[in-house]
Amino acid sequence: MSRYLLTRVGTLLLSLVLASVVVFAVLRFLPGDSAGTSLGVGTTSDQLEQLRADLGTDQPLWTQYGQWVAGLFSGSAGTSFVSRLPVGELIASKLPITLPLSLAAFVVSVLVSVPLGVVAAVRRRGVVGVTVSAVSQLGVAVPVFWVGVILVWIFALEAGVLPPGGFPRQGWEDPAAAVRSLVLPVATVAIAMSSVMVRYVRSATLDVLDQDYVRTARSLGYGRWHALARHGLRNGAVPVVAILGIELATSLLGAVVVENVFALPGLGTLLVSSVEGRDLPVVQALVLGLTALVLVTNFLVDLAQRGIDPRLRAGSALGGAR
Repeated sequence: MSRYLLTRVGTLLLSLVLASVVVFAVLRFLPGDSAGTSLGVGTTSDQLEQLRADLGTDQPLWTQYGQWVAGLFSGSAGTSFVSRLPVGELIASKLPITLPLSLAAFVVSVLVSVPLGVVAAVRRRGVVGVTVSAVSQLGVAVPVFWVGVILVWIFALEAGVLPPGGFPRQGWEDPAAAVRSLVLPVATVAIAMSSVMVRYVRSATLDVLDQDYVRTARSLGYGRWHALARHGLRNGAVPVVAILGIELATSLLGAVVVENVFALPGLGTLLVSSVEGRDLPVVQALVLGLTALVLVTNFLVDLAQRGIDPRLRAGSALGGAR
């Protein structure tokens, strides 16, 4: 286990280094000039050169990359080209919106999709199972922003029970208003995630139902649900944990997209405005942070799967013995 853990940690660190190089290089080779965007039309060449020197974009790329990485190790992601504020402060000011949205959507999607996926598998030949499968397929096909638009039309414009967008100026000082403003965004992300997760849970449950140990339990007098709960949940949890980990990471990505639909001043709005303004320190910090979240989540999912399924631990032990 220790050898496997060291290998996975080394792979994770190498992936993070490669991700930082790719993010930095891609942003630097995109068309446009951060200094020119900041100063606008009518800027003289002397003004551009002075601003480039102030921003540090006139230095060689390897020097810029080294300074950025050194700053990350010291706990600083740099300073925004546009607002001149520390990037860490800008990101931290948006987290009280994005994190509750992302985590609430993930929790709701798990509570909805896991039981629905199991029911869709157990009742796969019945009306309930077919209906759940069809609705989940439709949810996968519809883009997430269209889900948001439909929910706004139904609950905000027609029913008038929820706000169509925005976030209260006082933030979480008014919890009721803050929660109401996040209901539709959370529902939008949760519907998109649940549509995917239902299909994975259904597939994992079907695989378990076809196993010999479930058939044996049924032959000994166990009911279908009892046999599944007693002998199938742990085996079916291995692939489900993998998709749950992926969905946990992508819930933040979905929140970033949905924030722009509902005009929420979170990380998604910050990312879009920073891309438009060529605010490279903010963009590269956000993109690298999201990439790191996905990589770390996959790493934790691998460890969780090995903890659930002893066959994975046995397999790696035999591989190390050879």
